[in-house]
Amino acid sequence: MRALAKTKHKKKAQTEFFFDYSLLFIVLFLLGFGLVMIYSASSYEAFQTYQDTTYYMKKQLLAIIIGMVMMGFVANIPYHFWERFALLGYLVSMALVPLVKTPLGVESHGASRWIRIPGIGLNLQPAEVGKLCLILFLAVMVCKMGKNVRTFKGFLIMLLLPLPVVLEIYLITQNLSSAIIIMAISVLMVFVASPDYKKFIIMGVVVVAAAALVVFLATSSTANAAEGEKVNFRFGRITAWLDPESDSQGTGFQTLQGLYAIGSGGVWGKGLGQSMQKLNFLPEAQNDMIFSIICEELGLFGAVAIIVMFIMLLWRMMVIANNAPDLFGAMLVVGVMGHIAVQAILNIAVVTNTIPNTGISLPFISYGGSSVMFLLIEIGLVLSVAKGIQLKEL
Repeated sequence: MRALAKTKHKKKAQTEFFFDYSLLFIVLFLLGFGLVMIYSASSYEAFQTYQDTTYYMKKQLLAIIIGMVMMGFVANIPYHFWERFALLGYLVSMALVPLVKTPLGVESHGASRWIRIPGIGLNLQPAEVGKLCLILFLAVMVCKMGKNVRTFKGFLIMLLLPLPVVLEIYLITQNLSSAIIIMAISVLMVFVASPDYKKFIIMGVVVVAAAALVVFLATSSTANAAEGEKVNFRFGRITAWLDPESDSQGTGFQTLQGLYAIGSGGVWGKGLGQSMQKLNFLPEAQNDMIFSIICEELGLFGAVAIIVMFIMLLWRMMVIANNAPDLFGAMLVVGVMGHIAVQAILNIAVVTNTIPNTGISLPFISYGGSSVMFLLIEIGLVLSVAKGIQLKEL
């Protein structure tokens, strides 16, 4: 009888599944911290524009609530269920992008990148849909191609698959940052599926050479431009990156104001809510430049703490990917991990003027309904993969 009871206990132990509460806690912390910083960074502008200091925070909170519901829904569905919708998602993501040029499109700051969602007061950014759908589609393709991914032909196919969506986003919405992020996610997923360092080193050298050529063309074009002649907008951003003070009231204004905020924060910061740059000095303080407000109000200590939280989040995802039940689950987690890592690194690099300025939000923290909703859906996929991990017998 004792032996039978022991056998039943072992069988029960073998059917227990893993749930990553650490991952969930980190995400909830970043969301809560983001709401606090959005309120701090936007309250002055929100009162001036809408006579409501909590305007941006309330809109972000609504998006977070919707995203949390979606995350819970996705997390409790076996992740293989979504495999059958991979191609459909890929096609839908391509179909949504041109809608920004229809009456449904919403223009903001001279860019048409959103689609109006009637009834809930939120807008949908097709680029965010594209990021999620490409992760799902490429994970499915890696599994279908199997060992062929490691061939040169398979390598090219995997890199060509995201190009239609990337080109659409760049050419139609002029959203270079999202196009770069989607391509970076794709390259990372292909690298994990086919870790042939030689191909990626060659590709890296080509990308660096192309970037150097663009910088050279930008500086030459600006230097040779006649006084009063308009220079290409993106070339202007590159020259402002190299020397922000050369156009301190134009292209370099946002970068300089962000650097002033970072520098004035010191080690411990001025204190929560005490930023001066958010008082109409720093454009997009609650969006792309929120990290500079974090540095100003919470100092180097606050900035490092947030970076550590992102590192912990990525580490938990790496643990899940390494223990995923199958290749499809591992590739899903790698795609989400790549998305968050690339976007966080690029945002911090832009704010600190390490790379030229381009609109990239800080995951879970920056203001943006579409971004936070689809990031939470991606976290739901990661949690679904984690639930498929069986705990080892004690």
